[in-house]
Amino acid sequence: MVTLGFCNEYWHFMLSFGFCGGLGTSLVFTPAIAAISHFFFEKRGIATGIAAGGGAIGGIIIPLVLESLIARIGFAWATRVLALIWLICLGIACITITSRLPTKPFSKENIVPDLRIFTNTPFLLTTLAVFFVEWGIFIPISYISSYALAHGVPSKLSYQLLAIMNAGSFFGRVLPGYFADVMGRFNVLIITVALCLLCNVCLWLPAGGNVPRLVIYSCAFGFFSGSGISLTPVCIGQLCETEHYGRYYATAYTVVSLG
Repeated sequence: MVTLGFCNEYWHFMLSFGFCGGLGTSLVFTPAIAAISHFFFEKRGIATGIAAGGGAIGGIIIPLVLESLIARIGFAWATRVLALIWLICLGIACITITSRLPTKPFSKENIVPDLRIFTNTPFLLTTLAVFFVEWGIFIPISYISSYALAHGVPSKLSYQLLAIMNAGSFFGRVLPGYFADVMGRFNVLIITVALCLLCNVCLWLPAGGNVPRLVIYSCAFGFFSGSGISLTPVCIGQLCETEHYGRYYATAYTVVSLG
């Protein structure tokens, strides 16, 4: 985020935010989710949903903060302020995070994605499914603001649509997690992904510059897409022993990240 403020060429943004930002996010998100799963089994869905809900809260606050800061201090300093906020939050997380299981010895097997796991057919099919789920849900999340701007929606409201979507996502990460522990993790994920598809077809495609429809779409899609973030790790964890979860999750998302 600090270097993002110095970017002035397209490839600068790709290197700074695309490559370094993606690498940093994966190094933070993967062990955090794995650590939570080590402590829960029967209630893993709701536990992961609550933890992932914190990301949705950030998704509500950050677009609004960024919009305000850019108007006041410019883009470069706005990104540096966000970097400071994230440094504080990540510092607290690094201090408080722990693992229930003993630390494994440093070896290639423990740090490199294990492609041999793909001989497990259910894991292979789940990874492919998650690949397309993540590919689908992040397109609206990434482009809802620019879509609204392109259709004549005021700039302020365009930023707010992303915050509205993340507000819906907060509840969509927590509540489906509870029902997933009761009804089955894969069952709930299939239902919510199908409802995401309906939201796109029935609300987003015909929306154009219709503000009420865009707001309704942001709420609905945000809610149903939340489980695509919180339940996919839980579904992967259901296919392996707890002590192997980190390796399975990292291997699956090495493939998913290509989307």
